[in-house]
Amino acid sequence: MKIIKFILCLLFGLMFINAGLDKFFHYNPMPKLSEEQMKVYAAFEEIGWLMPLVGAVEIIGGLLFIFPKTRALGAIIILPVMVGILLHNVYRDPSSTGIAISAVLTLINLWIIIDNKEKYKALIS
Repeated sequence: MKIIKFILCLLFGLMFINAGLDKFFHYNPMPKLSEEQMKVYAAFEEIGWLMPLVGAVEIIGGLLFIFPKTRALGAIIILPVMVGILLHNVYRDPSSTGIAISAVLTLINLWIIIDNKEKYKALIS
């Protein structure tokens, strides 16, 4: 079970590191977007600081998520981005496979948060 958790966390972290780096270097090909998706993307690009901020959070959270000692912090850092990705896929692109992928990633994130709940008790007590 420990090796499965490590592999899932490694892949999860690498996906977010890749997504974050792409926000700076734009090396992944852009998927075909609907007209509504293009409007959303244009709005994000209009806010010049938003995509670099999200990219930095994805890189930092992804790096922290990989290592067991910092995984709890990485899971909390990534959570708002993960919720945003899930909501975007549910409301803006409900016919895509993005919902399934983002739902699985959200479940992995929540699993790690629940698995580390003892580490968060000091924050909420």
